[in-house]
Amino acid sequence: MKFLKFFQYAYLAFVVLFVCDSIVHWNADGNRVYMSLAFAGLALFMFFFKRKYTKRFHDRGKL
Repeated sequence: MKFLKFFQYAYLAFVVLFVCDSIVHWNADGNRVYMSLAFAGLALFMFFFKRKYTKRFHDRGKL
């Protein structure tokens, strides 16, 4: 269970990483900025999805 929580919070680390990458390259390359922001949004979505999914399984007694 703790192993799964580690990966759940790893998605937040990726959000920070991709947002920082987009800030650093804001004026250099437009396509890279949008790609980094898209990945940050996807990682944020995955964090909340995994958290909800894990909580649902935990409440049912599966994990």
